[in-house]
Amino acid sequence: MSAPRRPLIAIPARLASTRLPDKPLADIGGEPMIVHVWRRAIEADIGPVVVAVAEAAIADAVRAAGGIAVLTDPAHPSGSDRVHEAVMRHDPDRRHDAVINLQGDLPALEPAAIRAVVAPLATAEVDIATLATVIRHEAELADPNVVKAVIALPPGATIGRALYFSRAPVPAGEGPHWHHIGIYGYRRTALERFVALPPGVLERRERLEQLRALEAGMRIDAGLVDTVPLGVDTPADLARIRQILSDESKR
Repeated sequence: MSAPRRPLIAIPARLASTRLPDKPLADIGGEPMIVHVWRRAIEADIGPVVVAVAEAAIADAVRAAGGIAVLTDPAHPSGSDRVHEAVMRHDPDRRHDAVINLQGDLPALEPAAIRAVVAPLATAEVDIATLATVIRHEAELADPNVVKAVIALPPGATIGRALYFSRAPVPAGEGPHWHHIGIYGYRRTALERFVALPPGVLERRERLEQLRALEAGMRIDAGLVDTVPLGVDTPADLARIRQILSDESKR
């Protein structure tokens, strides 16, 4: 199996958010948040971008900006399932051999980070790629909302095999700990296999979807990046990202 030649970026988006209702349509500098994320994906310049939406209102916003939106079943249990349906609808002829699953609440994500998630797929045995960065603050290590990636990373390497993911501060002993960043690159066949799997025992225990793949024997490799992108989950996050992007636009 060779490195993917024609990746496709898919961004799942739905309006149902308990902490920030209608989050994809939240205004940031005069445009919906989902449009900012779509623009970042376009700037990564690794392939076409499709927004996998649960509601027509998000599709309308994306199309008004010139993007491609695919309406999917609102009842999907996860973003991965939504992405899979959108990819099947958009590319039934299977022209694209890899799918980058990009979260729809990362409007300040650097395009370089999107490109970085493709690199681990150059190794033939890798089914799924993801990203991580070093944890620099003790508070993050103890925070269950910060997912830790256990990565077999040789000295000097920037890509390593992910052996586990946890909300607990693992592994024990001296050495760096890695903050998992939930952006994924799937080989097309790996995505199809993943969404067909039943939820795993450890997945349910940790509430981490990626453990389903590891339990099934799929290989995940993680590439290192410098920072954690700011996600928007609360009104406070939204206010912060508005300020950040406003400052960027003035430079």
